[in-house]
Amino acid sequence: QVQLVESGGGLVQAGGSLRLSCAASGRTSSRYSMGWFRQAPGKEREFVAGISWSRSVIYNRDSVKGRFTISRDNAKNTVFLQMNSLDSEDTAVYYCTAGNKWPPNDYWGQGTQVTVSS
Repeated sequence: QVQLVESGGGLVQAGGSLRLSCAASGRTSSRYSMGWFRQAPGKEREFVAGISWSRSVIYNRDSVKGRFTISRDNAKNTVFLQMNSLDSEDTAVYYCTAGNKWPPNDYWGQGTQVTVSS
């Protein structure tokens, strides 16, 4: 089992930035891919970004390309999501995930709220 704890969400004005972090604990020796999903009110949950253990595979959905950057520190079992140029469409609960398949979704964090005010 892997436990994931997100941090870094909050309220930001449009055009601003936030950095989400997710710390993994438990069975972290399995070299999981990790990712971020989000779910806005009344909308389907969507895969935002993902990164493989070796960082050889990195995915960003089209709507965040050029604005969001996913990265990871394997020594600290942590994944990050740097979010720049935020707009109201980015308002959602963001979930950190980990897993062996793609997109990685075997394990989920509790979610962190990101609210962008216009």
